[in-house]
Amino acid sequence: MQTRLSNTYKDSPLGQEADAILRSCVHCGFCNATCPTYQLLGDELDGPRGRIYQIKQILEGTKATVSIQQHLDRCLTCRACETTCPSGVEYHKLLDIGRELVEQQVPRPALQRSYRRLLQYTFGETRRVRFLLFFARLLRPLLPFQIKKKIPLARKIPLTEPGSYARTMLLLDGCVQPAASPQINDSAIAVFDRLAINLRIIPEAGCCGALHHHLSDSDAARHRARANIDAWWPAVQQGAEAIVISASGCAPMIKSYGHLLAGDKQYAQRAADISAMTRDISEVLSNEDTSALNTDKVGCIAFHSPCSLQHAQQLDGVVETLLKTAGYTLVPVRDAHLCCGSAGTYSILQPELAKRLRSRKLGALQEKQPELIATANIGCLLYLQQEAEVPVRHWIELLAST
Repeated sequence: MQTRLSNTYKDSPLGQEADAILRSCVHCGFCNATCPTYQLLGDELDGPRGRIYQIKQILEGTKATVSIQQHLDRCLTCRACETTCPSGVEYHKLLDIGRELVEQQVPRPALQRSYRRLLQYTFGETRRVRFLLFFARLLRPLLPFQIKKKIPLARKIPLTEPGSYARTMLLLDGCVQPAASPQINDSAIAVFDRLAINLRIIPEAGCCGALHHHLSDSDAARHRARANIDAWWPAVQQGAEAIVISASGCAPMIKSYGHLLAGDKQYAQRAADISAMTRDISEVLSNEDTSALNTDKVGCIAFHSPCSLQHAQQLDGVVETLLKTAGYTLVPVRDAHLCCGSAGTYSILQPELAKRLRSRKLGALQEKQPELIATANIGCLLYLQQEAEVPVRHWIELLAST
């Protein structure tokens, strides 16, 4: 794609990065074929190719508009387009640049700004999520059914005291997950204990920053990244092998810390090191001997592979292989590449589109009448759980129960 970036951007690091991404695009449109919003709306401007053109126009000097902001807002950042793209266009990086520029040029209404800040404030800290859920669960019996089913019930699993082993890895506790589904990380610790690996949670490490980053608050995202690096660094220096992520939506963010903080002289090298040692929990287990986790269970499971797992991390099939090896039977899922509509805060900010995507996804997941749905991301789990006819659980819970 030919570009003529305006003088404002052409010599800046942001402009040079955007220019390289734009020039790698060959206009083929393969991306639209797998874009969830293009499939729903049929509008070129709501597909990756159209969004790329709109961002290109801004970089070439066209003033951003509310309309462009809406088209960029409707993107799920699912990155299915990147999996499909034959040219390797790093669309998500261009989208981040475009959203940031539009945010600077098109001030949002005060109510919308306040709402987005409230989402960051509430869901970016575990203690706030826990506080909110405490009262929601307390009032749950009195609430209408449509609201009641949106409130997750916490489940704990019986845990024995983990042993002490030669190998140590660090586990991100996260922000929403430990409050909404504490059994997920409990299960991860139990599984690693059976593999003779210490899986440690560093309490000072919290939200990965994805929540802020995808709401175009790059400064807050960088602050979160620095805080997590500071929290993990002493354990890394003491020999921790990896940063293990059980919520697949957090892994791409932490894997991108090196890129996010590349211009920060104080943190750039440490950020790159943290990114390099970050692993989705499925990556770690796929390289370990998991024979101790085998089961004689014969139940049928439908696995929903989150976009953050199969598109952002390119780990499609890894969890499925682990579950099959453990003895579970997986049913085929139609259109498995499509997003469920959760996408971080997307289901809150774009509820109508998200509901349509969830309805499609649940139709595909439940088509073969599985006993339960397994997934790899807390956001997908909580969103699907609201309407699913069968239980929805994180896949690591299944390995912990063997």
